[in-house]
Amino acid sequence: MSDDTFIHAPFPRAPLFAAATLIGVALLAVIWVRLTGIGFAHQPDAAAVTTRELRFEDRADGAIAVFDARANRLVDVVTGTSGFLRGTLRALTRERKLERIGPEQPFLLIGRADGRLTLEDPATGHRVDLESFGPTNVEVFARLLNEPGAPR
Repeated sequence: MSDDTFIHAPFPRAPLFAAATLIGVALLAVIWVRLTGIGFAHQPDAAAVTTRELRFEDRADGAIAVFDARANRLVDVVTGTSGFLRGTLRALTRERKLERIGPEQPFLLIGRADGRLTLEDPATGHRVDLESFGPTNVEVFARLLNEPGAPR
């Protein structure tokens, strides 16, 4: 077989042009929504039903001590891996360190009327909507909110 038996036809330009146009239009639409807010759907948070101010302290043994900040009372000691709780706190604490904010100001755990939970950092304005991570992970924080003697 010689090289002449294979004909190298150029790829049709119309499909390439159509694909490039589609990508360009999609990119422009995203930029438009981000800049103007037109077409962006935002559902407001449900009313807060229960709130609790919590402080978290690392212990030498690797556990995390959880305190009710208002009563200055130990609520729980989280031992073991507790990956979701640790990861969530690590993300919020990182923001505090970037802004040079210490651990004195408590986090706010909010139980909402629609059953959702939010962990908010009033010091930085950052928040984590906990229901996004599934019911097993939400339960880690729900038990801190629903601990006996917790304010309602």
